[in-house]
Amino acid sequence: MRAKSKAIITCAITGSIHTPSMSPHLPVTPSDIASQAVEAGKAGAAILHLHARDPKDGRPSPSPDLFMDFLPRIKQGTDAIVNITTGGGQGMSLDERLAAAERASPEMTSLNMGSMNFGLFPMLGRYKEFAHDWERQHLDRSRDFIFRNTFGDIEQVLQRLGEGHGVKFEFECYDVGHLYTLAHFLDRKLVKPPLFVQTIFGILGGIGPDPQNVLIMRDTAERLFGDQYHWSVLAAGRFQLPFCTMAATMGANVRVGLEDNLFLGKGKLAKSNAELVAKMRHILEELSIDVASPDEARQMLELKGAANVKF
Repeated sequence: MRAKSKAIITCAITGSIHTPSMSPHLPVTPSDIASQAVEAGKAGAAILHLHARDPKDGRPSPSPDLFMDFLPRIKQGTDAIVNITTGGGQGMSLDERLAAAERASPEMTSLNMGSMNFGLFPMLGRYKEFAHDWERQHLDRSRDFIFRNTFGDIEQVLQRLGEGHGVKFEFECYDVGHLYTLAHFLDRKLVKPPLFVQTIFGILGGIGPDPQNVLIMRDTAERLFGDQYHWSVLAAGRFQLPFCTMAATMGANVRVGLEDNLFLGKGKLAKSNAELVAKMRHILEELSIDVASPDEARQMLELKGAANVKF
């Protein structure tokens, strides 16, 4: 792991996991996504990870037009790094998943490092009513959903966005095998250090939210990447803040946000992404860990700079 003096906070603003009926604070419209992203940047997030949603009913959308409705507003309101999803949502083709990033040419995108089961259906037991028909179907369909990220898919993303647009990646690793897949692409020189390795805990189908697994993922990454990577951690739901705190004491960067977790504390919905960022920042500062600014994160990750995006 590369030596660093400050921790990068990433904020994942809306995602494609949670549905609007789960929280009135989940941003859905381009205006809400933009305003929450700007406020998260002001609260201390150096990187903003972004999905789009259909403003009529909140379902995940790959539409580049929707992305372009909020990306310029975010750029005008904050100097935080824009990181666009390439994971998209259920049922989207790879071309659909890449369309917004190819149009916007951001500094960063996510890149998922393997195909996996991605089970959201346990959430059906927590919510009795849904405002939109698609919400229940979205959760229930995940019983048979395989989140596809084949070697060929990954090669396409690396070629189309990495080579084609100078994009750097948030390599999303949901299990130990995903780290070895990333090492394979590093050995082939298809990815270039410094790598930004996001280890993810608590998604049904990926590695579970046990503290021991944080050590397993870190130690595996250390063996595979040495000083060629920066480590970051996210955990789903109630594990978000404890796992980020634990990992931060071990030198990790952290990711929070309403994509991954809707709650500020037990039984208390977060009213905004900025609330989650502010809480994480407070924890880091209490641990005497300084928070990286967007420009410091750009330098750490060797990004192309905000002047070279297309929005």
